[in-house]
Amino acid sequence: MKTNKGASLAATKTAFSLSTFYRPNKHCGPIAALILLLGALQLQLFVPTALAESSTGGKSGGAQPWSLQVDRVDPGDVGLDPSFGAAIYENLLEELAKTGQFKQLFRSGDRNANDVPGLLILKTTVQKYTPGSETRRAVTTVNGATKLNVRIQLVTREGQVVQEHVVDGNVRFIGGNLRATHNLAHNVAATLKRSTLPAQPAALADQETGNMSK
Repeated sequence: MKTNKGASLAATKTAFSLSTFYRPNKHCGPIAALILLLGALQLQLFVPTALAESSTGGKSGGAQPWSLQVDRVDPGDVGLDPSFGAAIYENLLEELAKTGQFKQLFRSGDRNANDVPGLLILKTTVQKYTPGSETRRAVTTVNGATKLNVRIQLVTREGQVVQEHVVDGNVRFIGGNLRATHNLAHNVAATLKRSTLPAQPAALADQETGNMSK
């Protein structure tokens, strides 16, 4: 609201200044009046547009989006069923794609990721796992919950950890046991979406070069 009011005020002042300039020059004729009128209208259109572009540029900051390679899920030492590990992995790929946060998504072992600049690697390690029971969930809201707890890390190719989070995914009421893997993947994607990723090294180098040239 403040941006729109500021733009309107600036345009109004410009139009007022032009009209003031025009008053003592009425003898210039209708052509001069038309030129002044067109100039005022052009400024009224330009000022809000320029402010909007400036606002958008400030939000994006020119940051380049990262690409992401999703590694296979490390089951840890909790006795995770292999089907759960595979389900977590596939759901992660699906949920991360929905966010649109990353430029490209790659599966583990995809050679196409080797030459991609600005690549992060997502590592997922299961820390806790409670199998749960669909039958028990159907008759009680206290027992039978399927619970998953994982530690996720975003690392660079060089192995530097840039982010680390602990995320849960549970099925407490109605739903199959594998539903917990979908909930977990959704929570992982939401956690990364809320977090602020660091600037890419190339982008930082360009920014420093630009500052030095100024």
